Amino acid sequence: MTETNRIEYKQELTEGLEKEVIAFLNYHEGGVLYIGIDKTGKAIGVKDADGDMLKIKDRLKNNISPSCMGLFEVVLETKKGKDIIKVNIASGPEKPYYIKKQGMSERGCYIRIGTAAEPMPNKMIERLFSKRTRNSIGKIQSARQDLKFNQLKIYYEGTGVKLNSKFAANLELLTEDKKYNYAAYLLADINNTSIKVAKYKGLNRVDLIESNEFGHCSLVKATKQVLDKMDLENKTLTKITSRERKTTRLWDPIALREAVINALVHNDYSNEVPPKFEFFADRIEITSAGGLPEGMNQEEFFVGFSVPRNKEIMRIFKDLDLVEHLGSGVPRILESYSRDCFKFTDNFVRMSFPSTAPVAGLKGNEKNLSGGQIGGQIGGQMGGQIGGQIGGAIEDAIGGAIDGLPKRQIEILRILQENNKISRKGLSDTLGINESAILKHIEQLKEKGYLVRIGGTRGYWKIRKKKK
Repeated sequence: MTETNRIEYKQELTEGLEKEVIAFLNYHEGGVLYIGIDKTGKAIGVKDADGDMLKIKDRLKNNISPSCMGLFEVVLETKKGKDIIKVNIASGPEKPYYIKKQGMSERGCYIRIGTAAEPMPNKMIERLFSKRTRNSIGKIQSARQDLKFNQLKIYYEGTGVKLNSKFAANLELLTEDKKYNYAAYLLADINNTSIKVAKYKGLNRVDLIESNEFGHCSLVKATKQVLDKMDLENKTLTKITSRERKTTRLWDPIALREAVINALVHNDYSNEVPPKFEFFADRIEITSAGGLPEGMNQEEFFVGFSVPRNKEIMRIFKDLDLVEHLGSGVPRILESYSRDCFKFTDNFVRMSFPSTAPVAGLKGNEKNLSGGQIGGQIGGQMGGQIGGQIGGAIEDAIGGAIDGLPKRQIEILRILQENNKISRKGLSDTLGINESAILKHIEQLKEKGYLVRIGGTRGYWKIRKKKK
């Protein structure tokens, strides 16, 4: 590979790091900076990869304005046995970016032109500054300042990181005058943001059969609740052939997860309109507010160029491993679904993914009696035919009919079949009942011989075969 408008090679970490990164931040496509590769593309390697990675993060954090935290990631790669540092840089929403010491001038601002970082002309600096995003959730002051962040701290501790007393400043949850911003409000333990997940019986919004609200809590917690709900609704269908038993899910789980995260991270929260998720008999629709970010067109969106609308949320979601790499979400979705599944307007982006379930199952199927009855309880709008497949799969797992079990215990078995490591808290959030009730149902299922726990707190649930 040779250098391009989006790729820059550096043989070693030099004084010009900030200039190259700023040029990509100000470029509408962002870019990638490799350290440890010479100008010909030959891997040379770096001597102290860990030390250099720490230096890069520190320099970019402290030497560039506006803050570019959440707009870059530093990754270690190996090429031909050599340690190479890869810095992915997104196009920034608050252009122009500049070197702090040089200020917003031609000496401090750079733009990527061809394969070089060139000084930005004053006219371009003035034009970009006049268009700079003013409604960023990092700049909007939260209406409430009595915010608590116990949930966020717990999620960070789960990754081995303990937030100190300066976490709000370090995570950019404060305005310039040291007040909590709107990003902090969204991530606080209590807020008024509610994310709706709705289910409809048919192909339109006429017959609503279920409405859930996840929110009034940290956006991280709400995200995990939505993901759990998606996993619950993304049922496994089974088809028996003469040779084998084939299983498939209603939607590709990787693409579905990426779509959910993409909608939550890039939603325009400045107008207090959260994303929404809607299940229909033949599809799922995921709608986020805000349209495409400023300066991005549809082709750049599909290729995977990253222009984070909410860099504060992006950073925290990356810290917590909810986001894997900058710009990786849409390309992952396109591995399973076509571009036709996306619809863009000035104010919204909608993803519509078709279900693998036959629509004919909407009116039920009397031939699937036992499975159809279970499907009536847990299959929702999928009807008897699909419910029969789902119910049949559970019956196969336990070696017999389960018609005598209460509805909640059937639901718990179905969830555990899909995710045998889900916690009691996860079951509680998914089903909307308290943990003590979940514990009671689980104990009864264990007593009846349907469930067994393998391992301790880090173990998993096994659906036990019934003796005939």
